[in-house]
Amino acid sequence: MSIERVAIIGAGMAGLTAALAFARHGTACDIFEEVAALIEVGAGLQVSPNASHVLSELGVLPALEAVWTEPDRIALVSGTSLRPLAHVPAGRFARERWGSPYGVLHRATLQQALLAAVERNPLCSIHLDTPIRNDPHVTLAGITGRTYPLIVGADGVWSNLRAGIPDSPEPDFSRNVAWRFTIPGSARPDWLDAGQVTAFLGPSTHVVAYPLREIDGFNIVAIASGISPGKTWDAQAGDAQRRMLLGQFHRWDRRIVQLIERAERPTFWPLYHVAAGRWHNGRDMVLIGDAAHAMMPFAAQGASMAIEDAFVLANRVAGPLPLAQALTEFESERTQRIAKVRARGLFNRFAYHARGPIRLGRDIVLSLRPPQSLAADFDWLYGFKAK
Repeated sequence: MSIERVAIIGAGMAGLTAALAFARHGTACDIFEEVAALIEVGAGLQVSPNASHVLSELGVLPALEAVWTEPDRIALVSGTSLRPLAHVPAGRFARERWGSPYGVLHRATLQQALLAAVERNPLCSIHLDTPIRNDPHVTLAGITGRTYPLIVGADGVWSNLRAGIPDSPEPDFSRNVAWRFTIPGSARPDWLDAGQVTAFLGPSTHVVAYPLREIDGFNIVAIASGISPGKTWDAQAGDAQRRMLLGQFHRWDRRIVQLIERAERPTFWPLYHVAAGRWHNGRDMVLIGDAAHAMMPFAAQGASMAIEDAFVLANRVAGPLPLAQALTEFESERTQRIAKVRARGLFNRFAYHARGPIRLGRDIVLSLRPPQSLAADFDWLYGFKAK
């Protein structure tokens, strides 16, 4: 069902991608964002081939390729000994096998590329410092004087729009925290490979590190147990929080512990996930991205799933089905995909944080898997072409 105009709540990656995807079908978009300026928090981001495919279709990928890094491999390394365990080829291999590149970049780089594309598009208009709460229909009509046949909730894990959808999912703290910091390239230790994404695996915790070309440095993320500071993505770490983090790395290789000890201005991000529930109200409101299905980062697919959602939603709404049926088809299709990605993340969490005999068995199994065999395990994920 072709519609003339949609309202999109939230100007993060999901919302901006949705605006470009709808505009591709000739649908005008009004984007409403409650913050006064789009300043992306966080540091690094992995864009896997399933997401870069969508960004290519929307004309955004060339701007990213000019500044991002395409790592040669995604490596798994023991956090207790720094011994390499296994790797999945990336770089040129990713382009050839999955048809699109695998890149790492600063989160702000992606958001600014999407924002620039939105601002260039005559069908898109963005309204900053404009929160949409209470009844969105009434609020939007008061702001624009318009009624919208479709309102898209791309407003994140603490979505306001979610309240208007019966039986919608609820966010829950996972009792895990992602600690984030960056180091300059000049401070890179010789055991940190500049040509790869490295996941260091250890008992109950893991660390991911990869280069960020935009800052000539490295993004470091440590996933560990923690206490939530509340609704924030960017809490500053004090002495007590640092001690809590370091206490979970006492069995790790001392070189990684020292890297964490020397971290300047680390922030910590409470990891909330969203359980199953309805994503649309059967008429004119639908959730995408973290508002619908925030997940743990163990498969590094949060942003990629939001990008896929946006593209698929616009395609379904622009199709021949009535709007209510299009929303039902979108939810059915995407919940199956999300469930599979979530299951992969839970498996990774079990494998990455294994302890004792399970950890030893994991290391043996990984060491016996050739890179091409490990890559085949990701064909369903990285080779997916959103339509």
